[in-house]
Amino acid sequence: IKSEKPQEQVPQGDGIVRIQLQKSGRKGNGVSIITGLELAETELKLLAAELKKRCACGGAVKNHTIEIQGEKRDLLKQLLEQKGYKVKLAGG
Repeated sequence: IKSEKPQEQVPQGDGIVRIQLQKSGRKGNGVSIITGLELAETELKLLAAELKKRCACGGAVKNHTIEIQGEKRDLLKQLLEQKGYKVKLAGG
């Protein structure tokens, strides 16, 4: 008997990828948080790996968002726009 994994729920957004800088609760180190990507978990992890490599920093995938260490919003915006996403810088 083949056990099939249930199809994961991908949160639907408005088609705009947002990059937000978050510093609170992170001991003063900024983290760029990318939300609004309508991708499956595996695709998110692949994209996160590529972005981390291009930014030369660490990061993680949590709750359908990508966290990239450091204040790299402008570089991330440029990289995501090259991939055809509509990107906005959100918040501080």
